[in-house]
Amino acid sequence: MSAGDSIISMIQANQDMSQYRDLSWSGTFSDYLDIVRSQPQVTRNAYQRMYDMILSHGTEKYVEFRKRITRYKLFDDPIDGGKDGIYGIDVHLMKLVQVLKSAAMGYGPEKRVILLHGPVGSAKSTIVRVLKKGLEVYSTQPEGALYTFAWKDEDEEGGWVPDPVHAEPLLLIPEEFRSKVAKDLSNADFEVQIEGDLSPVSRYYLNKKLEEYDGDWSRVVQDVRVRRVVLSEKDRVGIGTFQPKDEKNQDSTELTGDVNYRKIALYGSDSDPRAFNFDGEFHVATRGIIEFVEELKLDVAFLYDLQTASQEHKIKQKKFAQCDIDEVIIGHTNEPEYRKLQNNEFMEALRDRTIRIDIPYCTRLSNEQKIYEKDFNNDRIKGKFIAPHTVEMAAMWAILTRLEQPMKGNLSLMQKLKLYNGRALAGFTEENVKELRKETKREGMEGISPRYIQDKLSNSLVNDHHNSVNPFMVLNELDNGLKHHSLIADEETRKGYRELLAEVKKEYENIVKNEVQKAISADEEAIARLCANYIDNIKAYTQSEKVRNSFTGDYDEPDERLMRSIEEKIDIADSRKDDFRREIMNFIGALSLDGKSFDFKANERLHRALELKLFEDQKDSIKLSSLVSNVVDEATQAKIDVVKSRMIRDYGYNDECATDVLSYVASIFARGDAEDSA
Repeated sequence: MSAGDSIISMIQANQDMSQYRDLSWSGTFSDYLDIVRSQPQVTRNAYQRMYDMILSHGTEKYVEFRKRITRYKLFDDPIDGGKDGIYGIDVHLMKLVQVLKSAAMGYGPEKRVILLHGPVGSAKSTIVRVLKKGLEVYSTQPEGALYTFAWKDEDEEGGWVPDPVHAEPLLLIPEEFRSKVAKDLSNADFEVQIEGDLSPVSRYYLNKKLEEYDGDWSRVVQDVRVRRVVLSEKDRVGIGTFQPKDEKNQDSTELTGDVNYRKIALYGSDSDPRAFNFDGEFHVATRGIIEFVEELKLDVAFLYDLQTASQEHKIKQKKFAQCDIDEVIIGHTNEPEYRKLQNNEFMEALRDRTIRIDIPYCTRLSNEQKIYEKDFNNDRIKGKFIAPHTVEMAAMWAILTRLEQPMKGNLSLMQKLKLYNGRALAGFTEENVKELRKETKREGMEGISPRYIQDKLSNSLVNDHHNSVNPFMVLNELDNGLKHHSLIADEETRKGYRELLAEVKKEYENIVKNEVQKAISADEEAIARLCANYIDNIKAYTQSEKVRNSFTGDYDEPDERLMRSIEEKIDIADSRKDDFRREIMNFIGALSLDGKSFDFKANERLHRALELKLFEDQKDSIKLSSLVSNVVDEATQAKIDVVKSRMIRDYGYNDECATDVLSYVASIFARGDAEDSA
């Protein structure tokens, strides 16, 4: 079998023909009524279907800083494997879904335009894209099925004329019978509602066939074929997108359709609905969603159509009466355009029909990292190694530019970032963090866009002079780009952003120093011995006893110098040493009562103190400072290789980056030693 035949056979074997048949189903109007009776949810309106689609992907509830939050898993983008995943704005997405829920229940928002408002790059377009993809997939599933119809017309090509707005087939039922039929088709779980009128094309065929069959409606619907609808943006079915163009070239017929002049000759009149193209974005989006890109850049003439579409669920096209539509209307805009709306007295009607939902930048570091790690990770990037903390430091700077200075004078912007990221800081509770959030007015609505970070990460990756990318390369790239950043309006802001870059560099220095210290002091046996020695001494100290010297066999006073050299590593003041020592002994005693033995890892503060003490004792034997001079003897090199292997194993470095970090940290300590000697 040839390669071509093999591929064709593979595709043939894996095709789901049964799904194709389900999605291509067609039947009589009577068949459709049977479907509705067994599954009345197929008649849902656009808002109901949208809300159910979101819920179909599941939810997760959690509490953050004493606020109950529902996370809707659709916005993780499970459809595309997280490609358009949205992170860090669960509260704002929750507000959006609450509006959709209220609209689905008919409480009023279904008569409004939903406007996503926020700075550039804050995921407004991505949110709508995820909703569109969700609807497309949902319409292919049994629980998301919806239907429309076509008219039999032998004179037309193919013999059938589809309803141009893929309308709900129940609209064919005469108005005087609708309430009775709706009640008959409803069940305890769902109440069928038949609202709206047929499109001009379907009204034409209904009247024509009523005349043909002498008013017998039952014979009219025999000339109707009901079929399943699959929503598709590419095929322009149920999903529409409108993007404003240059003001001189804007044409409202892009929204409401236009006369087909070639068909006027065929049908004899421009008032014949068959001579009209019902292909405006409002028509296309019926039964689904319409997106208005940069909505407030629309010409005023468009906004009149938008107002009627939202409030009345109708649109007016040339030569015909208003046409009913059923769709979620959602737009997005940035802040400058929204300020124009607020200041324009001619826009009052639109403002009154708009529900604004703020979509700010992410302000939690861990979530901001996820945005970049989707595209910039060592599995996806080939030929370049991304050093640990590279993406983290870029994300940290982005978050710092978005945070407002805390009102509490004893709190720095970096500390605020850490609190927002779930880090515990002495003197701050969850209630304090909640207050910090409340005191901000525009946090996340200004600052650096994720797009800028992504661009600079890309620039760093295409640099041919290095096999790896580290945080300093990216931070320098971010700094250099500020000179030409088009969205920074004044030099003061640029200066402030550069100062924040310096703060990030300091934080990175602390992080890598900590990692090198841990790698050097990662000998758990040595830490355990040091811990046992410390415990023996504080036990003797707290009980006013002496310690037996294992070498001489004599009993000595507790080694105060040893105890303080460990305690000082975690800033235990001399005045508090007795409290700390008793705290450790009480901790050990409580474990003993529970039948458990003490492990130094169980007490985080003591563990850190022991690591720092061991590092101090060992760093001179490893001679880190010799790395700076590039003069390393064989014994020292062996010890350095052990530390590098720990950096690679425990922190994700490669050999090159581990060497660079060790050299960098060595230079820091060498600088510190020089300052101390001076």
